[in-house]
Amino acid sequence: MSDDGKDIDVDFEPEDELGSVGAIKAKLAKLKEELEVITKERAEYLDGWQRCKADIVNSRRDADEARARAFEVGRENFILSLLPALDSFDMAMQGDAWQKVDATWRIGVESIKTQIENVLVENNVSAFGAVGDKFDPSLHEPIQEEQGGEAHIISKVFRRGYKAKNRILRPAQVAVFS
Repeated sequence: MSDDGKDIDVDFEPEDELGSVGAIKAKLAKLKEELEVITKERAEYLDGWQRCKADIVNSRRDADEARARAFEVGRENFILSLLPALDSFDMAMQGDAWQKVDATWRIGVESIKTQIENVLVENNVSAFGAVGDKFDPSLHEPIQEEQGGEAHIISKVFRRGYKAKNRILRPAQVAVFS
């Protein structure tokens, strides 16, 4: 019996009416037919197996890419949730009031801010947007225009921008000379 449940009838006893040569030729022809059928089935099974294997490889690659994208989105969302705290540090450290704060206290707070910024740098996140930079609409969000300076140059930074590698996480909010 074959793998597919069909009976294989192979009888090597010479049949009297065909003679021994005729019986051997008949059996040989039957075996060749069966071999052709089995060879075709084997090719179909091999082809199906190879397609299945390729599908599994592709599925694993797609799952790995989706996992990496999900991780990156989660990482970026976490970083975005930290940025308001850095904005608060920046605002607190501006102006005369900051200079009047006890020096030891100032050094401690600046150290905390530096630690957070270092974590961002370690994760390939960089801040951008500084007074004097050339305005770039893909990086900067203009929220105010000012007179008295070179056109298209940033005159004030209200909120720094951040990017992860080459992806903009948040544009810088700036005032620009017109």
